[in-house]
Amino acid sequence: MSDPNGTGQDGVDLDGVWVNVAAEVWRRRPGRLERATGRLLRSPGLARALLTTPSLLLPWLISSVLVFGVGALATLGVGQPVVWLVAPAIAAVGIAYAYGPEIDPAWELSCSMAVSDRMVLLTRTVVVFAVNAVLGLAASVVSVGTASQDAAAITFAWLVPMTAICALTLAVAVAARSANAGVAAGLGAWITTVLAQRAAGGQLTAVITDANLYFPYLAVAACCAVIVLYATRPQRGPR
Repeated sequence: MSDPNGTGQDGVDLDGVWVNVAAEVWRRRPGRLERATGRLLRSPGLARALLTTPSLLLPWLISSVLVFGVGALATLGVGQPVVWLVAPAIAAVGIAYAYGPEIDPAWELSCSMAVSDRMVLLTRTVVVFAVNAVLGLAASVVSVGTASQDAAAITFAWLVPMTAICALTLAVAVAARSANAGVAAGLGAWITTVLAQRAAGGQLTAVITDANLYFPYLAVAACCAVIVLYATRPQRGPR
């Protein structure tokens, strides 16, 4: 039997013992990748937070690879730029689900670390964007059947709207504290832009190849980056 203070009959602090047992059970020793990431980032806590990113876990990565693969095959089969239209959407969803309450299993742990929320968010966002960019470029190289200048240009042109859509998704998700709101805003904006350019120019690739859109894309990305930095500014007092 124990008293209400968690002390056993022999004066043993049962609550303290249980905390130690639970900590040992739930402790996960860092692997080679985590140790290498910690040395690279100079922060073991940031490395742990990065490797627990929901949209960087193996099931999510496998799903992303499959979607890009299907897009590449569809591009080869029907001759439509499926990869370039899908890549910004996939990256935006991944970034929206990279960090936040009720999404990140390590949210409470991240909030208790010395590393700021902003640093965790920006690190995860950059890595998620880079991973999706690499997957998209690989799918683009596979799906481009010619070595013409137009094919080479369109292979990289989708990175500009991808940056804008990802920034918009992240800004809405952070401001609303809801990954679903960020996904809805990002995908809605991207689908609307694609359909509007298709109606105006008659081609699906217009949303990517039209150089007049590059400045608006970059302007949106810059404005959304300011919103993210403001929303994740350090707060005084307990979080």
